[in-house]
Amino acid sequence: MSENTPYVPPKVWKWEAESGGRFANINRPISGATHEKELPVGKHPLQLYSMATPNGVKVTVLLEELLALGKQGAEYDAHLIKIMEGDQFGSGFVAVNPNSKIPALLDTTTSPPTRVFESGAILVYLAEKFAAFLPSEPSARAECMSWLFWQMGSAPYLGGGFGHFYAYAPEKFEYPINRFTMEVKRQLDVLDRNLAKRRYLCGDEYNVADIANYAWYGNLVLNNIYEAAEFLDVTSYTHVVRWATEISERPAVQRGLRVNKTWGPEEDQLPERHDATDLD
Repeated sequence: MSENTPYVPPKVWKWEAESGGRFANINRPISGATHEKELPVGKHPLQLYSMATPNGVKVTVLLEELLALGKQGAEYDAHLIKIMEGDQFGSGFVAVNPNSKIPALLDTTTSPPTRVFESGAILVYLAEKFAAFLPSEPSARAECMSWLFWQMGSAPYLGGGFGHFYAYAPEKFEYPINRFTMEVKRQLDVLDRNLAKRRYLCGDEYNVADIANYAWYGNLVLNNIYEAAEFLDVTSYTHVVRWATEISERPAVQRGLRVNKTWGPEEDQLPERHDATDLD
């Protein structure tokens, strides 16, 4: 097929070759384990299996925030899952998360241990377990859950869409970059209009909705993911930048961002966390 010949989808799509740029070696159209590998288990009540991607840091930030509140039951071991090496397809990890995506959590305080997967589900589980960072009053709770699920539904456009085609795709094409850039800027505008009237997403109180959205959109406007801040003209979203900057200054957020991180400045990396002193 020549460069100018339009692509015509086949009648039946077949997986015949790796594709997808940076993540091509771990993308496949089937689920399940590819090899036998048990998960390590540490000494703390909560066992987290993750990596410091935007979805991963949601959970480590919340755990560090809970510990900062004095919730000692939130002590945790954070085991590194090297997604580029396929750790998420090991039999032990698949038993905790059949979708083979990080993060995954095992709560060993229950019998049998409780598995929780999907970052949003983990945030709600932990917030309910420790009665923190999730409003109990019905209207306030509904607002919080709305912004949390907004993030869960919107992030695929930012990560799998914009992030993939702008930052990771083996070739750059105008149509998908324009399509997903438009949607990401619309999402930033949604956040900016809301934050023009509120200190945090739901009002005056910081909660799991802020943690979830900060992991993606906060880091985006602070130029911590995709190096796309200038391209997206993020300075025009003044309220989002203000909100993200304030959250980034929280000590628990700074600690949570380091956990399971294996890139960037050495002082920002903590591949695994098994004790609070690891973050000293």
